[in-house]
Amino acid sequence: MIRIISCIFAIVCLGGLMGASAQQAEPGAVSLTVYNTGAALIHEVRRLDLAAGLQSIALHDLAATFDVTSVSLRSLSDPAGIRVLEQSASLPRDSIRQLLEANLGASITVRNYDGASFSGELLSLEQDLALLQSGPLEIAAISLWDIRGLQLANMPALHQGPALRLTLDSTSAGAQDLELRYLARDMTWTADYQLLLSADSAALDLKGMVTLVNRTGKSFADAKLKLVAGGISRVEVEEERDYADDMRMYSAMPAVAESAPPPAPSDIAEFKVYAIARPLTVAAAETAQIEFIRGDGIRARGEYVFDSSPNFGGYNRPLDYVSLGDPDNSAVRTFLEFSTGDEQGLGADLPAGRARVYQADAAGDILLIGEDTISHSPRGEDIRLEIGVAFDLLGSRRQTHFERELQTVEERFEIRLSNRKQAETVEIKVPERLVRWSNWKITESSAPFVKLDQASIEFLITLAPGQTETLTYTVEYTFPRDY
Repeated sequence: MIRIISCIFAIVCLGGLMGASAQQAEPGAVSLTVYNTGAALIHEVRRLDLAAGLQSIALHDLAATFDVTSVSLRSLSDPAGIRVLEQSASLPRDSIRQLLEANLGASITVRNYDGASFSGELLSLEQDLALLQSGPLEIAAISLWDIRGLQLANMPALHQGPALRLTLDSTSAGAQDLELRYLARDMTWTADYQLLLSADSAALDLKGMVTLVNRTGKSFADAKLKLVAGGISRVEVEEERDYADDMRMYSAMPAVAESAPPPAPSDIAEFKVYAIARPLTVAAAETAQIEFIRGDGIRARGEYVFDSSPNFGGYNRPLDYVSLGDPDNSAVRTFLEFSTGDEQGLGADLPAGRARVYQADAAGDILLIGEDTISHSPRGEDIRLEIGVAFDLLGSRRQTHFERELQTVEERFEIRLSNRKQAETVEIKVPERLVRWSNWKITESSAPFVKLDQASIEFLITLAPGQTETLTYTVEYTFPRDY
């Protein structure tokens, strides 16, 4: 039985995904929309005291990987009263500027690299220059890049990380709530699935975990989290190495988030959106896991496949060399199938991810028996996982006859299959690809087969415990006259 806790979550347009109900958000509120392509849309509400008229402000505590071209800032208090005229990103090398900004109007002492010292009232900061009144009629213009030491009246807390510098025009002064939205790279999520297979391999329990990786250089406290599954198109722009590269850190072990109600997916455009029900803290350099889906008693089907014929690359020209039929003693491989549909299936969409399959041994210990990846799978699709190689099943294939006459080639194969299991009858699928040319026919076969498509057939061989069977078939190709 599938267990998904529904969330009240509806998005009717892309604007909803970009940040719905921003007017109701309180200062300090943070929401993250994370894409499985390696990007995050970050939405914050900040309260700032603004002056009336033209002014410059700096916003700190941003993701180190933020994209300045994606920044959007608007006032929730007075949407029509504020215009953003310019915006730029600056790196943390402007710590000197941070110190000086906190001492505007105060008396300070500045020492340069050449040993010169200036004392007086700090009047202003113009571009990369500090204007200091060192006497009644004397003003020193000091380059920020030439400052070696400072004696200050006020010591602020230095901002770590990059800054967003904005030139604003405000019609009024006072505290305003500002909505900040921007994209940042190096945050992504993947899906990891744990499947526990029953002893008879006829059913399985599934648990899906979101693995969230934050390499943005910033922590997000009590953030509302949405996860978007799907192949969103992004324009790749070559970027220089920046502060984000220097700040990138890696965490060896994932942190598992506390149990939370799994989210139900919602649709937007061609994507699935999963909203996590409770706020989460996403720390910098953290890998965290969050449960998002669980299903019990899902019907499962095991399958054995002996696939040893050449891969089909398309009929480009007739192939008449003998070595195409060289022996190939491939292994018999094991597959597991289940459905994402409603009837005895999962009844849910599955984002792309890695699936690990476990099963209990005779002593009751849970063991890993295989893992594979799945692609984005909507509800109603069949999932097929390759588990590994069957230890007790053997197979071999060899060419026993090859003859070329004018425009025809006749070829015969022998496929030998053995079941060394003590008490289990098995069925083994044997696909064969007919790769020499598109005009072919099977002239002799020791077992029935089905035609899968224009280039392949498949046999289904049943073997009792200890049984060995030899399958033979003959195929005749007719080549074009001008070949």
